[in-house]
Amino acid sequence: MSTFTVINPATATAVKDVALADLATADATIAKANKAFETWRLVNPGDRAKLLRNFARVVDEHLEELAQLEVLNSGHTIGNARWEAGNVRDCLNYYSAAPERLFGRQIPVPNGIDITFKEPLGVIGIIVPWNFPMPIAGWGFAPALAAGNTVVLKPAELTPLTAIRLGELALVAGIPEGVFNVIPGKGSIVGERFVTNPIVRKIVFTGSTTVGKGIMRGCADQVKRLTLELGGKSANVIFADADIEKAAAGAPGSVFDNAGQDCCARSRILVQRSVLDSFMEKFEVAVKKFRVESPELETAEMGPLISAGQLDRVREYVPAGTEIAFTGSAPTGPGYWMAPTVLLAKSTSDRAYREEIFGPVVSVIAFEDEADAIRLANDSEYGLSGSIWTRDLAKGVRVSRGIEAGNLSVNSNSSVRYWTPFGGYKQSGLGRELGPDALDAFTETKNVFFDTTN
Repeated sequence: MSTFTVINPATATAVKDVALADLATADATIAKANKAFETWRLVNPGDRAKLLRNFARVVDEHLEELAQLEVLNSGHTIGNARWEAGNVRDCLNYYSAAPERLFGRQIPVPNGIDITFKEPLGVIGIIVPWNFPMPIAGWGFAPALAAGNTVVLKPAELTPLTAIRLGELALVAGIPEGVFNVIPGKGSIVGERFVTNPIVRKIVFTGSTTVGKGIMRGCADQVKRLTLELGGKSANVIFADADIEKAAAGAPGSVFDNAGQDCCARSRILVQRSVLDSFMEKFEVAVKKFRVESPELETAEMGPLISAGQLDRVREYVPAGTEIAFTGSAPTGPGYWMAPTVLLAKSTSDRAYREEIFGPVVSVIAFEDEADAIRLANDSEYGLSGSIWTRDLAKGVRVSRGIEAGNLSVNSNSSVRYWTPFGGYKQSGLGRELGPDALDAFTETKNVFFDTTN
């Protein structure tokens, strides 16, 4: 087996060497999960629910440990990391109610009785990105396990540590061996084997749109089920009748949180022309106040980018000579640091305005009226998230219905709640995660007719 050295992004120092699985190990782990499925699917609903609640309790008992590990693993601020570990706990608690409520239906038919069952799929392959290693893993494995499936989870090479620890805590909680498996490895080996191995019945992938398209093509060969959560270039739409001070104060967090490494980042700010100057004045104050510092500090609002390579890629969007409206601050010295950067887009064809940067860079552009705002917001291949700021409730309803995105907030920048659906339009993804209907993505509907005429 080869190894990968996890690097602390805040200091550029080595944290730990992690063994990467080869093809034989991937197949052995998938086979182990398939064997465990034979018994896990038969665990009675109440007992499966208790095990998931116990898993949630164990995660909660280790919340601070997981959060501190994520600071080293990913460079997340300690405040964010605590929320992320808590989100895993909350997802497990939420879906622990599902096994006893995985209802079928009785459908009226002539000459008999017709009923449906929700049957688990089998082995689920979950491929997790490096930007939110813990919560995105939980969004997949919590409902999958609740529905009676077993899971093989591949964390990103850059950030495997918290996923490995969650796999250990599952065993502590009493989840049977082989039911929840964590297997670090390269996407080209382990991730690709999830796609090609017919034992894996469904793939859950979060990552780039380009990689997601390749996985989708691979799944087509077996008509393998698939959930994709991909890229985004979300719009933050600010109307003249909005609370401009509140919108400007919230805008830095909506795009620079997690150093902009967030598919929901509001990396296009659309401002009605009549209030553009007022907004920019207040936005500059908010950006300069935004605290970019060591992620271990309780006051940190943004940490480093994940790697030297990612920092280089983001900097390509702001080459020398770029006209910058203003920037925030960032530490100097070791680590992959970049100051929050605000650009005024000259046109919608600007590369930084159109492409997903996945870094702390935002483009601002003016719009004229409601129709123009919707047009600009929809002028993207993506459609994941976004915000709308207005005091006019009717306008908020109209614009939210008009914007092609899966997750919108009016007078807020909130994107994710574990009890509501999450997913994208267009090239931002396929299917929905979270919320009450997530188990539909991890089950087959079986219809059974009983003839009563005999």
